[in-house]
Amino acid sequence: MPLRFALFSQRSLVLTLLLLLGGGFLATSLLSYHTSRDSIRDSIINTELPLTSDTVYSEIQKDLVRPILISSMMSRDTFMRDWVVAGERDPDQMTRYLREVMDHYGAYTAFFVSDVSLTYYHAKGVLKHVKPQEPRDTWYFRVRDMAEPYEINVDLDMANQDRMTVFINYKVFDYQDKFIGAAGVGLTVDAVIKLIDTYQQRYQRSVYFVDTNGKIVLTGAEGGPDGARAGQSMNELPNMKELLTQLPRPASGSYEYATQGQGHFLNVRFIPELNWYLFVDKREKGAMDGIRKSLYQNLLICTLVTLVVLWLLNGVIRRFQLRLEALATLDSLTGLPNRRGFDLLAAQALGEAQREPKPLMALMLDLDHFKQLNDTHGHLAGDEVLRGFSRLLENCLRHSDIICRWGGEEFIVLLKDTDSHNARMIAEKIRLQTEHEIFTYADQAIHLTTSVGLTALKPGDTLHALIARADQALYRAKQSGRNCVCSELPRSQYA
Repeated sequence: MPLRFALFSQRSLVLTLLLLLGGGFLATSLLSYHTSRDSIRDSIINTELPLTSDTVYSEIQKDLVRPILISSMMSRDTFMRDWVVAGERDPDQMTRYLREVMDHYGAYTAFFVSDVSLTYYHAKGVLKHVKPQEPRDTWYFRVRDMAEPYEINVDLDMANQDRMTVFINYKVFDYQDKFIGAAGVGLTVDAVIKLIDTYQQRYQRSVYFVDTNGKIVLTGAEGGPDGARAGQSMNELPNMKELLTQLPRPASGSYEYATQGQGHFLNVRFIPELNWYLFVDKREKGAMDGIRKSLYQNLLICTLVTLVVLWLLNGVIRRFQLRLEALATLDSLTGLPNRRGFDLLAAQALGEAQREPKPLMALMLDLDHFKQLNDTHGHLAGDEVLRGFSRLLENCLRHSDIICRWGGEEFIVLLKDTDSHNARMIAEKIRLQTEHEIFTYADQAIHLTTSVGLTALKPGDTLHALIARADQALYRAKQSGRNCVCSELPRSQYA
């Protein structure tokens, strides 16, 4: 009863400690979460979202740098200028050149319009001759008259089934700085949509573009607000009405609005290069993902710490239990199994030997004249000899063999999967090493010998019967003058 009560008290203490640790971690994590949520919401409105809008704007400019560089290279290419100055004699040469630009740089489209002949050259050939009165050609005459060296323009690409394309239109000059045409490359709107998807994934925001008339121009693959697609007007979106009351027409700035009970933070920025407005939208729920993740991480850490404490406590209890078991099954003097420990190991060994079946040999050993040794040198010397003899046995045997201090100066050994011939060799080895071993105590050399009784497991044997025969063999060895090995084997074992 006292032991049960102690174990119950110990478990209650462990459970109480775990509840205190878990509850403390949980309360601290939740308090930190609510405080951080209010702080982050204020930070998003006043700082984060405007900065994110600026960053996305910078990313857009960066992603347009490469096609701008390609167009710049084309405008300064000596072949293009020489070919125009020479009179544009072979259109196929220009076509091949533009095709090489597309293939080498992976451009969607490449073009050159000559100011001398007003011919529109493309990688697919000569498309047309541009005319001032043609609405679709106004871009060229605008480029010719502008002061800047290039422009970014969104227009239909007649060479590719009128697909919406972002063109980089670069002015081309001859060696006397005379305008001779416009060249450049284009990005498909699909490519820009992929860029938008990249921005959305990178910054965890909804990004889309709206023109000056409030019409959605470009969105990511999943659409704009509430899944709206390019071409839709913001006036057609019921959930945007609250926002439209704040900005009847797109205007740069930061706003808050709600749709379907979900709060949104919005930043609007005008992009003069495209003449569009950049909308960067973040849901309030998405804005809290970071601190919610932090809460989950804190709870995970709480759980891990609690589990580690549980594991450590379990380890301490387990070691305590093993210590108790060791005290109950091991001999305190030699560290070998005592009778109780031997019974457990021997029962398993007998079961294995009878189940296989495999031979099992038993050795009963007794130190000769041990009482005389105690009387002459003292019991402490006897204890030292017993410890030394135990180490000698361990060195002579395998790890799979079972050694036990049977009592006093008697030991018993079970040899697994060993026949009588090898068992006798092992017994003789132990006897000879004991005979030649020098045990010391208090700088005194002590010599002694051992007698060994040997027997084998027979079918139907019990552990008691096996040990009894080994004891009989040991008795014969004692009667035969000691320091010898005697056997009690079935007749088949003598063959």
